[in-house]
Amino acid sequence: MNVYVYPTDWSWYGFLSTQPQLDEVNFWRPGGKQAFTRLTAGDLLLFRLRSPASAIAGGGFFVHFSFAPLIKAWEAFGVKNGTPDYESFLRLIASYKELGEHPERAADSTIGCVILAAPFFLPRAQWHPVPGDYPINNPQGHRYDAAAGTGKELYEWASTVLRQSPTPQLHEWVAHDVWGELALARRRLGQGAFRLLVADLYGKRCAVTGEKTFPVLDAAHIVPVSRGGQHRPDNGLLLRSDIHTLFDLGYVTVTPEAEFRVSSRLAENWKNGREYYALDRTRIRLPEVPAFRPAREFLEWHGDAVFRR
Repeated sequence: MNVYVYPTDWSWYGFLSTQPQLDEVNFWRPGGKQAFTRLTAGDLLLFRLRSPASAIAGGGFFVHFSFAPLIKAWEAFGVKNGTPDYESFLRLIASYKELGEHPERAADSTIGCVILAAPFFLPRAQWHPVPGDYPINNPQGHRYDAAAGTGKELYEWASTVLRQSPTPQLHEWVAHDVWGELALARRRLGQGAFRLLVADLYGKRCAVTGEKTFPVLDAAHIVPVSRGGQHRPDNGLLLRSDIHTLFDLGYVTVTPEAEFRVSSRLAENWKNGREYYALDRTRIRLPEVPAFRPAREFLEWHGDAVFRR
């Protein structure tokens, strides 16, 4: 396991520290070209506030990194991006991209989304001094091994702080030493993490049609949250928005054998649907890693409880 100490924007930290019971945050990077590869799922990222504080004031557990258009990042995380509204988010990104008097030009830009679960923002009395071996002038921060030296000391400090927290979710995240991608496949995520992780698992292409226009793609729940479904990768499908709507209404489904099916009720009720019937009985695209593919029991549930036969 690793601990990463990363320079953190005061305004981002200050806004989010006032928000109650956050399950996740987007620790975004304004550049949309360089991937963040320094951490694996479950690693701890700590917020180092810049001068004049120069202290570690909180952190979160790394879930996933994704590139996303600005509007998709806002749809996924909303205020968990660190601003009260989309217009503020747009202006902030524009300032980093030096767009001056034209913040609207940032709307089509791509940012890097470092998704953190179980974020914590500490009162000043609990802030930790920046370690003496931390490269203070490195804008990319520094990674430590949590098993030894400074990394171990920082992880033990964070674990002690989190175990004292009244929030049960934080206790869960320090109750393990190894997490990784396979555990991610079975863990309940935040809504934003679910949306971007599912998009990446399907290569940002609709599982049914292969459509690649990201703004019209949705991470669909097989079992809806309103009916007990969770934000888990194996409860997700990436679908074009119209197919997502039909899936939620039960006019289409995906079988446990990964076959797309269209209900006869679509034509009966709406006297149309030729485009969708042309896709009937085709196999959908699946994530490469089996653990991330739709769970059989979830697909069976949708076929039995939602699909219109």
